[in-house]
Amino acid sequence: MNFKKSTAPYHLGFALLIMIMDFFRMYVTGGPNFFQRIEPVGVLYKVTFYLSFFSVYWINVGFICPNTLKKKNIPLFVVGQLSLFIIFAGVRYLLEEVIIYQIGGFHNYSERSRAFWYYIFDNSYFSLKIVLFSTFIYLLFVYLKNTQKIHELQLEKQKANLDALKMQLEPHFLFNTLHVFYAELADKQPETAKGIYKLSEFLRYVTYEAQEDYMPLHKELKFIQDYIYFYEKRFEDNFYLTLDITGTVGDQLVPSLCLIHFVENMAKHGILNDPHHPASISIAISAGELVVRTRNKIAEVDHYSSKGIGRQNLETRLSLLYDQYTFTHSNDGQIFSAYLKIPLKTYR
Repeated sequence: MNFKKSTAPYHLGFALLIMIMDFFRMYVTGGPNFFQRIEPVGVLYKVTFYLSFFSVYWINVGFICPNTLKKKNIPLFVVGQLSLFIIFAGVRYLLEEVIIYQIGGFHNYSERSRAFWYYIFDNSYFSLKIVLFSTFIYLLFVYLKNTQKIHELQLEKQKANLDALKMQLEPHFLFNTLHVFYAELADKQPETAKGIYKLSEFLRYVTYEAQEDYMPLHKELKFIQDYIYFYEKRFEDNFYLTLDITGTVGDQLVPSLCLIHFVENMAKHGILNDPHHPASISIAISAGELVVRTRNKIAEVDHYSSKGIGRQNLETRLSLLYDQYTFTHSNDGQIFSAYLKIPLKTYR
């Protein structure tokens, strides 16, 4: 997780700082003649110590913490931390008591001190320091990353609220007017009245409800179903798009106005009037995740676009909201396919 190009300089900086502090300690305790007493064997053992030290650092920050703390698996985290004591002693023993002994014919520890449990106990002081230090560094990076995420989400929300305010020109007047039309047509033209009612609910959801980062899944699905309904009305009998929803739909939380991206892009840039190549949207809901698959024929004069909500904007939102998700798409020139898998959050 934390061993990326963006964080590599910080890890190297921490390593350099540790070595500088260690040499400064030795200089303070060794006195003015410290450098004169430096021997090649001592330098060699210092190198093996640092190799053992930073091997444990890498294992803890790069593997154990991301796979335990991130998943809130505390028992496994504790086991992992305890294993680092053995790993540190094992790496150091391999370097100093096996490899160096084979090359130079001398040991760092006496024969009695090389006993398994004594060797681990004697190295536990150094192991504890690197375990605590590396765990702290991991938590520090997680904290900074989450702080940045929160800040970016706040900016996104402020921008969305501003955009919504710009569009809210007397919304109450609009909804009241639609309600009047609905009441007048309910008995005489029920189908038209039904369309007006759906339009009112559609606009109300966008204007008022979908301002949160997450919305209940059943509301998001109703929103895209209403969206498809209006396209069916527009194209009448010349509209070929299937929506297949499997699984239990409830109050699971998904990013607001996330699913509409797929329908919107398909409606704008795909061919939906070809009965031989009908477009399809498949939404599968399980206990822990939501999977969306889409497939549609591509219009010859158009291409996958990032207009509207847009692919890039959706990817940005997903990266801010989730640590793990999958969002892919493919385009062979004739058929466009998209795939999304996100974890489902429980209702607040």
